[in-house]
Amino acid sequence: MMGEQYSVDLDALEKAASGVNGTLDEISVQKVSDIPHDTSAMGHGELASTLSDFLSRWQRGVDNLSKDGQEIATRLTANVNAYRAVEEHTHQHFHGMLHGTGTDPGVR
Repeated sequence: MMGEQYSVDLDALEKAASGVNGTLDEISVQKVSDIPHDTSAMGHGELASTLSDFLSRWQRGVDNLSKDGQEIATRLTANVNAYRAVEEHTHQHFHGMLHGTGTDPGVR
């Protein structure tokens, strides 16, 4: 039985990394803490305090998701670079073998 073949869509990986980075850029433009939540905006001190606590927790969550998103984008990009490096090395190796400019691992 022949082994199953697989392929990696490097353009899709690059687009995914770019999309994650674009989303992170958008998130960095406006912070959750920019939402008005002082007593004058709320009209009620206790409500303002509760909303402030909520927004603080929400911002921590967004910050954590942003860090995770950055890690995802970094790893996607690293994988694209690794696949391309292997493809280039393999191409050069076989090109050298076919044109007599490389070493043939089968010849001793």
